[in-house]
Amino acid sequence: MAVRILVADDEPDVVGIITVAFQYNRPDYVIGQAYNGVEVLQQLRNETYDLLILDVSMPEMDGFEVTRRIRETSNMPIILLTAKGLEQDKVRGLELGADDYVTKPFSHKELIARVDAVLRRTSATTDAPVSSDVMRYKDLEIDFAQHQVRVQAEVISLTPTEYRLLYHLANNRGRVLPQETLLAKVWGAGYRGESHYLKVYIRRLREKIESDPAEPEYILTVRGVGYTFPGKEAG
Repeated sequence: MAVRILVADDEPDVVGIITVAFQYNRPDYVIGQAYNGVEVLQQLRNETYDLLILDVSMPEMDGFEVTRRIRETSNMPIILLTAKGLEQDKVRGLELGADDYVTKPFSHKELIARVDAVLRRTSATTDAPVSSDVMRYKDLEIDFAQHQVRVQAEVISLTPTEYRLLYHLANNRGRVLPQETLLAKVWGAGYRGESHYLKVYIRRLREKIESDPAEPEYILTVRGVGYTFPGKEAG
């Protein structure tokens, strides 16, 4: 099956350049086009895409609101196009559920590399064997064989990236994993130094699995170093 990507930007020239770049470098990809946020949601109701490239600043409905609405029903990968120097836009996008961002102006090689990285990250949940199929610690249970997480027997919905992050922490329980190590394992070597990805996803994970995210039991911060999962497997 061909990879289907929807490109959304209110500047037709930007959409055209991105489309041509994929046609030249990934000729087997199918590229859809949209020019405002409302059109994006309409297309997603009528067609299936594997990834969305979404400009933040668009008329009728901006990229943040589009991302928020998509995340109400779907984990489809989203890459935001953000303005140069607006760090708050990048963090806000990640907090709303975007998987990555690319800052304008960008090269087509950079964008395609980010698309490839996101597709790999969201299609493969782990990259190493685990010592057992199920790990239990307090009220948390991780079924590695089923890629399923439960808290107090209730199934918790995680995105593929959230699951990868929890997997690496839990599979190295008792060890402190430096931020750079986690970034490389979960996002890839090209993301070293981009600690805001990790901070946003740690916060999102805690909100989903911790009874009190402000006083976490499972994902602990080791200040100035990284993060650790503290427990040993029960029974």
